[in-house]
Amino acid sequence: MGVVELKWLVFCLELKNFDRPNEEFDPATSKSAPALRTSVAVRDAEGNAACGRFYTAMGNRYFYELQDLREEMTIRSALVDADLAPDHYDRALSDSSTWDAVLSEHEILVRETGAFGVPSLRLGDGQGKCIFGPVIKEVPDDDESLELLDRVLWLMRNENFYELKSGRTEYPDLPHIKRALARRKAG
Repeated sequence: MGVVELKWLVFCLELKNFDRPNEEFDPATSKSAPALRTSVAVRDAEGNAACGRFYTAMGNRYFYELQDLREEMTIRSALVDADLAPDHYDRALSDSSTWDAVLSEHEILVRETGAFGVPSLRLGDGQGKCIFGPVIKEVPDDDESLELLDRVLWLMRNENFYELKSGRTEYPDLPHIKRALARRKAG
């Protein structure tokens, strides 16, 4: 398999769980909108590889370092972590088209595929079959990641394949997940 080229599009769980029309959603009060808008700005200005680096940096800050997605400093720091200019944040939030892109990409994915969560993978340059997952417990190394992707893609390309699920006996070993579970248990 070797090299994988990804085209990054955004999906917003807050929109998916919003119980009114999407047009009524206020991105100014959203937990994820600033990061999603910044993802769009990075992707549009610097390409998919840069968007992937930013996504990874945001994930590290959120899941491992327990930083708030809403915080400007979290997003700016993730941009620096990804070797990107921190002013992508300013451009993203000052340009309403970045929110329009988040809303549009989310709505297209839901309408065309019934997508309901992340990660969602879609074949055919974003026009083909879509699948939720894979959801994994631990981040594998590059070789194992490629092997896993190869198998997932094989399933996705098999017209007879429909769905796989398993019970959840363990959660990912991430500080963010541990904190959320402790809060749920406490209260």
